[in-house]
Amino acid sequence: MILAVPYKGFSAHMSRKFKKGYFVQGQFVAEGSELDLELKRELKGGTDEPSRTELKRESDELQKLGESLLTLRADLMAKVDLPEKLVEAVAEAKRITNFEGKRRQMQFIGKLMRKLDEDAVEGVRAALLEQSQGSAQETLQLHLAEQWRDRLIKDDDACGEWLKSFPGTDCQQLRALIRQARKDAPAVSAATVSQGIAPRQSRAYREIFQLVRAEMGNAQGGNTENAENSDTDDLDEDN
Repeated sequence: MILAVPYKGFSAHMSRKFKKGYFVQGQFVAEGSELDLELKRELKGGTDEPSRTELKRESDELQKLGESLLTLRADLMAKVDLPEKLVEAVAEAKRITNFEGKRRQMQFIGKLMRKLDEDAVEGVRAALLEQSQGSAQETLQLHLAEQWRDRLIKDDDACGEWLKSFPGTDCQQLRALIRQARKDAPAVSAATVSQGIAPRQSRAYREIFQLVRAEMGNAQGGNTENAENSDTDDLDEDN
């Protein structure tokens, strides 16, 4: 009588799927296992050197990072410890208007980026992140200023709330602008709304927005100065 013995590594139950892999000298090697990874490293020469795909991906990332340097503010660029040759190449790329010339210059910048050490690359990433966060904060401040402007014009109680939050505001100027903006408010017709046409706003409407933005900026600057003074006081106390 002949008995059927299942291979080691396979299930004797036919309902289960076989594990993916291969045999090496009679031993089953499952894909993704430590033995599988070790054998593949041996086939590559026993090193963990990056593949061509990985090198290409890294090269493309550094190329895009170099292109982003053209949009980086000068004060943030100065904070990054970059080679003078790369800084000059970025400045030259900003001056070039010819398409082909610009393309060649960007390739040159990418070549210089690939020569940077990891610290310099991280410095570029950090500077770009700082700039993007600053842009997001500025956008938020614009939205808040627009909301306050609309509330001040529509809501009688909003003016009192504003003056409590921003006591340095010239209240007479603000109240006069609110009265004028309400007086000059354009009539909104059904045709205008259906066509999606924004009504032309008055000068007082725009000046309220400018006043609100200025006061919010002053308050934010004051908070920053107070925080710095507080840090200085803490240092004095420690000394």
